[in-house]
Amino acid sequence: MEMTEMTGMPLKRGSLAVEDNDSGASAEKTKKQKISECSLNKGQDGLENDSPPSSEIMPGPPDAVSTGKSEKNSVAQLEEEEEEEEDGLSEEGEEEEEAESFADMMKHGLTELDVGITKFVSSHQGFSGILKERYSDFVVHEIGKDGRISHLDDLSVPVDDEDPSEDVFTVLTAEEKQQLEELQLFKNKETSVAIEVIEDTKEKRTVIHQAIKSLFPGLETKTEDREGKKFIVAYHAAGKKALAKVRTAADPRKHSWPKSRGSYCHFVLYKENKDTMDAINVLSKYLRVKPNIFSYMGTKDKRAITVQEIAVLKITAQRLAHLNKCLMNFKLGNFSYQKNPLKLGELQGNHFTVVLRNITGTDDQVQQAMNSLKEIGFINYYGMQRFGTTAVPTYQVGRAILQNSWTEVMDLILKPRSGAEKGYLVKCREEWAKTKDPAAALKKLPVKRCVEGQLLRGLSKYGMKNIVSAFGIIPRNNRLMYIHSYQSYVWNNMVSKRIEAYGLKPVAGDLVLKGATATYIEEEDVDNYSIHDVVMPLPGFDVIYPKHKISEAYREMLTADNLDIDNMRHKIRDYSLSGAYRKIIIRPRNVSWEVVAYDDPKIPLFNTDVDNLEGKPPPVFASEGKYRALKMDFSLPPSTYATMAIREVLKMDTSIKNQTQLNTTWLR
Repeated sequence: MEMTEMTGMPLKRGSLAVEDNDSGASAEKTKKQKISECSLNKGQDGLENDSPPSSEIMPGPPDAVSTGKSEKNSVAQLEEEEEEEEDGLSEEGEEEEEAESFADMMKHGLTELDVGITKFVSSHQGFSGILKERYSDFVVHEIGKDGRISHLDDLSVPVDDEDPSEDVFTVLTAEEKQQLEELQLFKNKETSVAIEVIEDTKEKRTVIHQAIKSLFPGLETKTEDREGKKFIVAYHAAGKKALAKVRTAADPRKHSWPKSRGSYCHFVLYKENKDTMDAINVLSKYLRVKPNIFSYMGTKDKRAITVQEIAVLKITAQRLAHLNKCLMNFKLGNFSYQKNPLKLGELQGNHFTVVLRNITGTDDQVQQAMNSLKEIGFINYYGMQRFGTTAVPTYQVGRAILQNSWTEVMDLILKPRSGAEKGYLVKCREEWAKTKDPAAALKKLPVKRCVEGQLLRGLSKYGMKNIVSAFGIIPRNNRLMYIHSYQSYVWNNMVSKRIEAYGLKPVAGDLVLKGATATYIEEEDVDNYSIHDVVMPLPGFDVIYPKHKISEAYREMLTADNLDIDNMRHKIRDYSLSGAYRKIIIRPRNVSWEVVAYDDPKIPLFNTDVDNLEGKPPPVFASEGKYRALKMDFSLPPSTYATMAIREVLKMDTSIKNQTQLNTTWLR
């Protein structure tokens, strides 16, 4: 096994971090990545294998094996005033940026060298290829705890005599649904909504009753005679408190759910170009329920086609299947009723199908690269999306939190920064720099759910002398993302030093895991281990460090950052780092690949689950073509980055900054 240093290569690359956006049309049109602190970790390419949920960003703890307690799988709820806030900008509007602006911003972004990603394990010669020329070139299938790969292959609904008829979805007019929704959410002054029963029959009245109760939880109905006409009257049974309970409690509409049926409907969610949290927010909006009644084993990021299992509390498969008729870029299927929800982290990993288009490597180069990936693997670096996409890396904010430097935390998040940004964010930052008035700066933001907006709202509420409480308004997972980013930054740098010092063989003083406990490799036991057994710690108060010179490197790095490696507990408990262990080399499973020739860059090079459901024949490839593509399949465990596996194959910098500098013409 050989280890090589990273070198820059003048390679043509497409959109590692930017991908095509499909609004439902068959032709995919290139759209630019959303850029702002609002999307922190979502920002780059969305290729982290899995990460825990947050209200808007999904950074995930860096733990491979955590020594702290696992967090509950719950969606952080936004405060009431945020619920009532309008989104302000459409997704399309947010994503429309000039190519030059995007390229300008990326001049100030990070490269791999900036975050400690410097080594390769293989000795093959690198080559270029375009990753995510189309977002459909990147497909992720979740691997469940039983080792089964999730596929969407059945759209049928379980037969259940308890379900109302399909008519409940069509019996109400759009205007009636609007009135009922406003009544449900107390958005009008009326105390009830009356719906006239046309063509009055008992069956028709029953369907209307069922439609209102199932589609608008919290409303009750009764039949009234008014001037010889029949009306179904919808009303609140017990005011706002009852509605709040129905919308947030663990047991909505208890009386209407059959006792013989499992409380959770499990289903497979196929989604295109949406991250898991966005998808759940869309589903909850259409179902008129809170997002926190959904559960899942891992989040899947936006810039791909992904297939994963979801569970939802007391929503019928019939209602879920109906969404297939009205949602684009989503498909729900493989329904079943189960007793329990899904738990975060229960998955075994994810299976990836990736197409690298327009590759320049010879067949021999590809063969060497893929054999190395299969037999040796890749360095388990935290990928670039871990550190944000703006001129202020997330690890810098994390370091300031750990240093208890709260004024610096505030400044790093809010100050004007180099590079292009959304116009409203630029104005917000300028206002902040000029006035230091949080209320005035907040007025410049049409979307207040981003980190900047949440922090400014906190500063308005608690004042400039209580930055800690103001920062605390940001959802917990989003706050922890910053310090996890710093841990990841340290880990990347240390693993590069470890490989530079000792290569790809275990040495005495390295750490390995026995169960969840780290132990040292003794000199006499070195031959009993391989490099794939070696772990390194993320800094914290509950980890041990290697017994060789890398231990001192950890100490030196943290000391240079004004942190005490012997005291990683913070005055604020949330920011105390227990630490974790992470394998330094990952060997993917189920690795396979083929090189295919093609002429049209727009044609798909493999079938998705939806293609197979629709009976589309698989693509047929000619022996010769204008372009060559590498189609690769592999499985990874949770909390690993597919970009780092692809980096090892191509031997190139995966940062947006590098890709944009190499080639921005595709953006235009």
